[in-house]
Amino acid sequence: MRSTLVAALVACADSPWKAKARRFLCGLSSDELQYIAGFLGGCILESAGTLAGTPDSRQCSEDRALKMILVQEYMRRAGVRGPFGIVS
Repeated sequence: MRSTLVAALVACADSPWKAKARRFLCGLSSDELQYIAGFLGGCILESAGTLAGTPDSRQCSEDRALKMILVQEYMRRAGVRGPFGIVS
């Protein structure tokens, strides 16, 4: 499952950033990879308007705060554009 998550997340990276993203992702735990994949999946669903009525996933905890740092670092290294088209 770990290699599948890495491959899927690398596939989301812009072409010139794929190698850098893969190196970053290979250093993460399975839990961290799952969090990044879940976060990106949630963003896709939310942008499509399919998350209406689901529990608030923005509840803050120390673990989530640390994992959000990983999401931001992945997006920066992968050249993935965040909200408003800005590369994080």
